[in-house]
Amino acid sequence: PRTVRMQQQQLPPYEMLPAEVGMEEMSRSTTVMLEEQPPPPRDHLVWSLFTTLYGNFCCLGLLAFFFSVKSRDRKVLGDNSGALSYGSTAKCLNITALVINIVIVVIVVTVVA
Repeated sequence: PRTVRMQQQQLPPYEMLPAEVGMEEMSRSTTVMLEEQPPPPRDHLVWSLFTTLYGNFCCLGLLAFFFSVKSRDRKVLGDNSGALSYGSTAKCLNITALVINIVIVVIVVTVVA
């Protein structure tokens, strides 16, 4: 979504126009600035849900899911900085849980083989 911002210019002091000059001859201008809003921060909710269900080592997946829900709540309230903070914490917890689960799988496969 784009927001339109009208920028008002400082007008010179009011002066009477000479009788021979009409308003049609005066120049008129309006400045319209279009500003792109940054995309909302990601909350990693689906990733956290899968980490909770399939790789919940030491409850890291559950913690990631908790921070993802908090990030989504902050995003709904319009607090993008809070949503970004909670989302990055959820991402770090998801990555940590994923790495630990991969290491456990590699160790189990190595021991069994």
